[in-house]
Amino acid sequence: MTSYAVFLRGINVGGINIKMADLKEALQGGPFTGVKTLLASGNVVLASELEPAAVKQEFETTLRKAFGYDAWVVVVTADRVAELVAACRYPADDKTTHTYLTLASDPAALDELFAAGEALDSVEQERLGPEALAWLAPAGGTLESPFSKLTAKPKYKASTTTRNLRTMIKVRDAAAALETAAG
Repeated sequence: MTSYAVFLRGINVGGINIKMADLKEALQGGPFTGVKTLLASGNVVLASELEPAAVKQEFETTLRKAFGYDAWVVVVTADRVAELVAACRYPADDKTTHTYLTLASDPAALDELFAAGEALDSVEQERLGPEALAWLAPAGGTLESPFSKLTAKPKYKASTTTRNLRTMIKVRDAAAALETAAG
């Protein structure tokens, strides 16, 4: 049994509203155990016998059936979430900047985003691995930041999602608790 973090793209924004209790209920009928939702932005920890690609497929299919929308998720093992958080050299809490991790199910999309970010003079970013990069945005100006606008392009919708580092720490801790409980 492997513990996973699943990050949903684009829920509770743009007209796609899903209550976390409804999400948890929809997932409990599938091949997942220990399902726990975190925050209202689509963060889930769970355990499964399935491999990551199969977790992604089953999860997206469940969301499409239960909620009737084109669902996209990024699946990362609990251990890998902990590694990504540890690898991020940017601060979790800072008064002037916020740290974000963009996660991808398609490394080529992340390669493209990273290269585009390198071309922007105002972006500080760091590649954390094939599935993640960290970047900074000015406090109070995240959505207007050039890199945020870049990640919001429709061509990245199916393969990427972004979380702030504080959220990633909460997900890491919840996934670790799930692993400890599973024993």
